Amino acid sequence: MSQPLVGITVLDLTQIYQGPYCGFLMATAGADVIKIEPRGGERLRGAGGAKTQLSFATLNSNKKSITLDLKHERGKALLKELVQQADILLENYAPGVMDRLGVGWEVLHEINPALIYVSGTGYGLSGPDRDMLAMDHTIQATSGVMSSTGDPDRPPGRAGGAPSDIMGGIHMYGGAMTALVGRHATGQGTLVEVSMLEAMYFTLSTEFSAYHATGKIPQRNSARSPSSVVPYSRYECSDGGYVAIICVAQGHWHKILKVIGREDLIGHEDYEKPGKRLKNEAAVNEMLNAWAITVTRDEAFNTMREAGVPVAPIRNLEEVRNDPHMHARGSLQKLEHPQMGEVILPNNPIRYSEYDRAELEFYPEPGQHNHEIYGELLGLAPDEVAALLSDAVI
Repeated sequence: MSQPLVGITVLDLTQIYQGPYCGFLMATAGADVIKIEPRGGERLRGAGGAKTQLSFATLNSNKKSITLDLKHERGKALLKELVQQADILLENYAPGVMDRLGVGWEVLHEINPALIYVSGTGYGLSGPDRDMLAMDHTIQATSGVMSSTGDPDRPPGRAGGAPSDIMGGIHMYGGAMTALVGRHATGQGTLVEVSMLEAMYFTLSTEFSAYHATGKIPQRNSARSPSSVVPYSRYECSDGGYVAIICVAQGHWHKILKVIGREDLIGHEDYEKPGKRLKNEAAVNEMLNAWAITVTRDEAFNTMREAGVPVAPIRNLEEVRNDPHMHARGSLQKLEHPQMGEVILPNNPIRYSEYDRAELEFYPEPGQHNHEIYGELLGLAPDEVAALLSDAVI
């Protein structure tokens, strides 16, 4: 297949979400991504007591797997041999771990000056907080996302999903690709450093803007951002479902008034200008709530959509994973796995007009490609690979 990263070899030492997502984006763009796991396999494989978690399957499609004990001297030597053949190395260990193992940036850069070494951490490789333990939950708290999520009469809320991990992975990918472009010009590799905390800062641009403009920290509001846009909320419908509606242009406001049967308010001085609507937000929401509760969620969505209003149904996970639009585009695919049964997996969200789209391949078993990688890439004989296995190096 013609894909943009064909010919690029990636050593993926990452675990859980952040780094594996970066590796997934590379693998589904054609890179040869070699997942280097502990001998028992990455811990996410069996999190929660299941044989293989769907999250692991989602983040590790199209990769190869080898096992390697980096605490074993022969294991370190094998990694160094692999580095000589690699373009990119990904790791998301705590700061200092790779250095203590003797396979950090400075050592590997000396072995392969063209290597792009990508480090994903919570707080970065320097600074007073570099050694703080970082998970998505703690980064949400530290970054301000948690204090901005929920309602003022309730404790700070956790945003759904794992946005800190995934934002970190996206920035790792972007940094690696930028470094590849730079290497094309200079021939030199580089250390790419990504902090989840710093990546998350940009997600609160609206909140920081409101704080800068008013000098007051915006109150938590689970229905809206602290912008001046009105209406901007979710509205309950007759069947218990909700729709999200936002008015970002004056034309939207007029269309909303027509849909809810309040054409008499078109041009009304209390509602015509955005600033006026902001002052009368409670009254605006009262009108929309009164209309929404008379129709079902899907009726509200379809009516507003046909009128040209920015609207969406608030969907549950079952609806999202079976979304006809994403299945029609091939971004979600139903696959049958011999152990997991039928699963729905996402493909790479980045598309290229002049390259083929990757066909999803299920995650590898731990060490599935030991013989291929150690034998073909490093040139070890079958008995040498067998010896590594018996000596618990791989």
